[in-house]
Amino acid sequence: MKKLAIFDFDGTIMDSVHDVVIYLNKALSMYDFPTLTSDEYVKYLGGNIDEIVSLVLEEQSTPENIKLIKDTYLDIYYGADKENTIPFPKSREVLQKLQDRGVLIAINSNRFTDSIETFTDKFFGDINFLSIMGHDFDYPSKPDPTAVLQIIKKANVAPDETVYIGDSGTDIQTAKNAGIDCIVVKWGYGNENDWENDYPLEAIDDFDEIIKYF
Repeated sequence: MKKLAIFDFDGTIMDSVHDVVIYLNKALSMYDFPTLTSDEYVKYLGGNIDEIVSLVLEEQSTPENIKLIKDTYLDIYYGADKENTIPFPKSREVLQKLQDRGVLIAINSNRFTDSIETFTDKFFGDINFLSIMGHDFDYPSKPDPTAVLQIIKKANVAPDETVYIGDSGTDIQTAKNAGIDCIVVKWGYGNENDWENDYPLEAIDDFDEIIKYF
């Protein structure tokens, strides 16, 4: 049985893409760059914010443009209400069930840590996360396993007692790079290629299906 659950954040615990697209489009529009639909934006997900903005800008991706759009977007995003960013159905209930069973719970994401904590404080205040490790310039982003390995070390559990739960190919590769099992969820921003990947233990349709591994 697993003892440690490491969750991705966006697309796994939180449905966040709608607000991101709204505020990113505002930043892009301010400087006359093309805007995106949610479906177009999802195709660029997986890396950290610099990598995503670079992909969004396509042939207009330069260090100066990346910094301009990123800084403008972050100013808008951090000052916004983000009313469309909500937990996926059953996420809080399942995290509570895992905690009640003594499972250690952590988050590893390419979103900035302080941004993650804003939402965990708001929606998951009764969940005692062992660790929340978001994008940090001091260590590489997913799919590099550095943060995952630090979480496992902090939890003092074996890799085979750990499972990574995410929605995308980046999450699958992160788990693979860390040498741990993975569960991929179908309700996030991944696609059929991710669901049919041979590495995950399972591709699941409902949050409740996670519990059986603990």
